This record gives sequence, C-alpha cells and structure tokens, in this order.
Amino acid sequence: MTDTGLAERLLRRDRMIVAMLLLVLFALAGLYTLFGVGMKMSAIEMTGMGGTEQMPAMPGDMPSTRDMPGMSDMPGALEGVGASEPPPMPGQGMERGMEMGGAAGGWSVGYALLVFLMWWVMMIAMMLPSVAPVVLLYAALGRQGVAAQAVPRRAAAFVAGYLLIWGVFSAIAAFAQWALERQGLVSMMTLTGSTAGALLLIAAGVFQFTPLKQSCLNHCRAPAEFLTTHRRPGAVGALRMGISHGTYCLGCCWFLMALLFVGGIMNLYWIVGLALWVAAEKYLPRGDLVSKTAGALLILWGGAVLMGVL
Repeated sequence: MTDTGLAERLLRRDRMIVAMLLLVLFALAGLYTLFGVGMKMSAIEMTGMGGTEQMPAMPGDMPSTRDMPGMSDMPGALEGVGASEPPPMPGQGMERGMEMGGAAGGWSVGYALLVFLMWWVMMIAMMLPSVAPVVLLYAALGRQGVAAQAVPRRAAAFVAGYLLIWGVFSAIAAFAQWALERQGLVSMMTLTGSTAGALLLIAAGVFQFTPLKQSCLNHCRAPAEFLTTHRRPGAVGALRMGISHGTYCLGCCWFLMALLFVGGIMNLYWIVGLALWVAAEKYLPRGDLVSKTAGALLILWGGAVLMGVL
C-alpha cells in the first residue's frame, strides 16, 4: 500500500470519527430541545401554541389578568372566568415556574439553570450544522501535521471552544429573559407586545447592514483562511481556535438569535428557520446578499407591524 493510499484511508477515518461525534452531539441537543427535557413544556407543545398564546398582542388587545402588573404574584390570581388558583405550597414554586415559564422575576436557582441549559442546548442544535464543515476541514488539515493521531481529540477541543462561546451567549440570553419577564415584557417565552417585537425585527434588520455583521460574516465564509491564519498547536491551541471562531460566529449571528423572543424561544419553526438562515449566509455563493436581503425584509416586516398592516 502506498503512502498516499494510507493517508487517504486515515483521512477518511478521521472524517468519519469527527462527523459521527458531531452527529451524536447534534442528535442529543436536538432531542433535548425537541422534548424540553427538565421543562414542563416541550418545544413541540410550544410550537403548537404558535397561533394562540405565542402570538404577540396587537395594539388594543386586552392583557390577561395574569399578565397585569403585580397580578402574577398575587395568591389566587385568576386563570379564567370564575377560576382561581390557591397559593403555592412551599417547594411548588419551581414546578409552577417550569410550567408557566417562570413567575415574573421569581426564578429559583434550579429553574435559572434549566433556562440556561435550554438556551445552550438549543444553540448547539442550531449552530452545529453550520460549523460542521469547518470542523471537518480542521480535521483534514490536522492530518497533514506531525501529530496526525491526535486529530479527533483536537477536533473535539475545537468544538468545545466553539460551544463555550455559545454557552456565554446562552447565559446572557437567560439573564435577558429573566429581566424581561421581571419587567412584564416576556410571557410564555415570547415578547408580550407587538411594538416590542416590531422594534426588535427592525433592529435585527438594521444589524444585517452594519460593518460588524459584514466583518464577522466574511470570517465565517472563509474557513480555510481562518484556519490558516489562526492555527495553533496542541489541544489547547485547538480550544483557542474554537473560541476565536465561535466569537466571529457569535458576532455574526447573535442578533438573529434574539429573534427567538419574537417567534417564541422554543418555537420549532423559528429554531429551524434561523438555523437554515445562518447556514445560507455562510455557505451559499452570495451569502452576503442573502444577509442583506433578509435584513431588508426584517425592516419591512417590523415597519408593517408598527403601522398595523400585519
């Protein structure tokens, strides 16, 4: 067997190992998100509510009694006509918070951790498909080095660094969700007013045209150049490379992920749609045009909601 044939076989083996690891991680993250492990409401149930409770209130809509300032904290707050709810017993607050998305600002530590995990696992499921080609390319380039046998381990370190950045984002997103719920701006994991949702749509659309967006997108669209210019030796170097690439990816996509507050944080249509959008920006031949076109549509959508057209 020639050296070239052996190298090709090893390269195929490394690609298969890395691809299988990514696939398993994606499958676990997808199942966790789909079934809402640890939460009282799954993503399937949340998506099914898309036409009712998930819809942001239009101007003039009357808020429910539970959403009125101060009412969510009152024992026996009305859940329907003539129906009341007894005061929660000690230890029931966390369960009730899980079921209803958390009482306004009254999260327990356990519930806060669940919300953080929900965000992080959801980000993993959404971002792994778009970063997989970069990881496979990194593994292929690593096979050409002096420590080719360490390729799977270093690829795992690269992925860990990448996902660490999205863990930081998830912590910020969970805090933002808590703060918005505390102010009564988020209910059932969705912005409660059409005005707030419209402004977020417009802001996300404008962001698509900013130099920060374009600069980060250019880095994400040139993985070979990134891996060449940022290459570092060892597993620690791979971890740092993953962190660096994740930072560019976060700079490119963070505002798009904020749109989950508009469509519903666990709404499967929005989760899949945003994941496809991110992949299209990165890998289609004119991803920059896709980004700006989507930005223009977001601005028009938000403007139409503000004017009452939608």
